[in-house]
Amino acid sequence: MPIPPKARNISKSLALLKRAEKIIPAATQTFSKAPSQFVFGVAPIYLSHGRGCRVWDVDGNEYIDLCMGLWPIILGYGYPEVAESLCKMAMQGQTFSLMHPLEIEVTEGLLQINNWADMVRFGKNGSDVTTAAVKVSRAFTGRNMIARCSTSYHGWHDWYMCSTERKNGIPAFNSELCKIFDYNDIQSFKLLMEKYGNDIACVIMEGAVLTAPQDNFLQEVEKITHQYGAVLIFDEIINGFRLALGGAREYFNINADLACFGKGMANGSPLAALVGKREIMELFANEVFFSFTFGGETMGLAACKATMDVVAKNNVINYLWAIGSQLKDGFLERINHFKLSEVVVPKGYPVRTVLQFFSPTDSTNTDLNIKSLFQQEVLKRGVLLHEYHALSLSHSPEDIEYILEVYGDALKILKEAIETDSVVLRLEGQPVTPVLRRKD
Repeated sequence: MPIPPKARNISKSLALLKRAEKIIPAATQTFSKAPSQFVFGVAPIYLSHGRGCRVWDVDGNEYIDLCMGLWPIILGYGYPEVAESLCKMAMQGQTFSLMHPLEIEVTEGLLQINNWADMVRFGKNGSDVTTAAVKVSRAFTGRNMIARCSTSYHGWHDWYMCSTERKNGIPAFNSELCKIFDYNDIQSFKLLMEKYGNDIACVIMEGAVLTAPQDNFLQEVEKITHQYGAVLIFDEIINGFRLALGGAREYFNINADLACFGKGMANGSPLAALVGKREIMELFANEVFFSFTFGGETMGLAACKATMDVVAKNNVINYLWAIGSQLKDGFLERINHFKLSEVVVPKGYPVRTVLQFFSPTDSTNTDLNIKSLFQQEVLKRGVLLHEYHALSLSHSPEDIEYILEVYGDALKILKEAIETDSVVLRLEGQPVTPVLRRKD
């Protein structure tokens, strides 16, 4: 039975945005949360609180959240064990004048998950630890060049952003030191390493994004990287605590030397970790500087310890795979029912599904109007969607069934709009725009 759209007032969100635009560049701290990423005029702009897998905006509208803080919330908003650990820690103190035992306890927990590794250093976000990994690799090898995979995103620092279109303010030499290869194209990687391999300090990549590795691609990357004496870094910021506890390194059984964790490891509290082999990591002791005031901040560590406990007790990884499969498979059934398989394409693994939207007349071109209309109709029915499925322990099978009913309604409207050439006419707000353009 169709789920009717609900009238949603967003006047408080719009008023807050007007205030923000005068004093905050782009009005946001995080581009992926910006109004431009949602259908402006229809989507909420500011959230006030969340519980489980639900969030409420400042106008009181309720949504089932499929963004979950841009992937970090793997248990749910306000999850009791994590919330209690945060409250307890806040009462004891947050940042101390000396080290805290939690630094050891959380490190030991991460090393149990990553039994291949010997040492851990903490950061506060993914960019901290991916950059630390690159820096220590340069020190370990005595080389300067980086090889990175075109499909992966590694943060806002110069060594990565220099090869994107958002490189204003970055000295040109960074681009000369960053070489790019394509995922599942081992020939492009071989050619890169044949040309620059003796100058490559590290190869950094996500083990999987939207496409599964083919023809032993990751194993070949591992072999060639080590053949040239370079360090292999796996960015597990999203894959860690989702694809597997130890991320793609564990899932695909790849011998990476360093692994970068973040997002899900602390259920939304700012914490990241660089996990790796002793011979590389010990350079942080005296030779490579990676130190900052909040490196041992206890709130993130307390949240991570509680999160690891809940994940272990509830077999969270298996649960995320189960409900992710329920959602992705059910969505594909509905897409096929409406004969939209070349227009709406859910890609990736059930625990990391990204939705892509293509032109009805050219299946190679992304269509932001198609994406916007689908997102709009989903939002109007109480589901907060960016372009991916970031699920949590708090999403129930019943929540997934509701989302699938909403998806069915949105696909029906999308099908009718395509057939009548009225996609743009049906948009009730401004369409979304991209933040960064990357290969898939």
